Amino acid sequence: MNIILLGPPGAGKGTQASRLVEDRGMVQLSTGDMLRAAVKAQTPVGLKAKAVMEAGELVSDEIVSGIIGEALDGLPAETGVIFDGYPRTEAQAHSLDAILADRGRSLDHVIELEVDEDALVERITGRFTCASCGEGYHDTFKTPKVADTCDRCGAHEFKRRPDDNEETVRTRMAEYRAKTAPILPIYEARGIVSRVDGMADMGEVTKAIAAILDGGKG
Repeated sequence: MNIILLGPPGAGKGTQASRLVEDRGMVQLSTGDMLRAAVKAQTPVGLKAKAVMEAGELVSDEIVSGIIGEALDGLPAETGVIFDGYPRTEAQAHSLDAILADRGRSLDHVIELEVDEDALVERITGRFTCASCGEGYHDTFKTPKVADTCDRCGAHEFKRRPDDNEETVRTRMAEYRAKTAPILPIYEARGIVSRVDGMADMGEVTKAIAAILDGGKG
């Protein structure tokens, strides 16, 4: 089972990918992480990528494709894969087809976590964490049981990410729409796109994704 998981920042994509990894033994291939790992491991493609990045240039589709190919070559054929952050363009979508076909694989599902932009702004801008242990909280959905005291470690200092503000969230949403707009029609034409309500409870989202992967309707 090879899938693409789509969703704007804050839609819960990371959580759902982690659950698929845990529940189904799938492997999440995040292009950013893979690029860094390939550079660190000094693989042939990693060395190419390092030279390009050190020259201050953008890593080409060819290099990204090579890194994905290397990652797939290191996995057993029966291991399912979740593609995260790739493909983002029509050219990359066609490259992915070729990469998978060369390895006897095919793309089974493209799952998009749909969100309400205003609700997502509230979800993200309300987030904060304990500065000591990293426990997560929210102004509306999960406040500390005792005001200004972390439930987990009892510390009194909290912090917010500087980019968790409305302007940044709306910019990220616009970027996401611009990046996914070119690839969704390709997969819709193949009938493999499913959409899930990303604003639902995390457990419900997990169940909806499971139903899609197991042949039901999302």
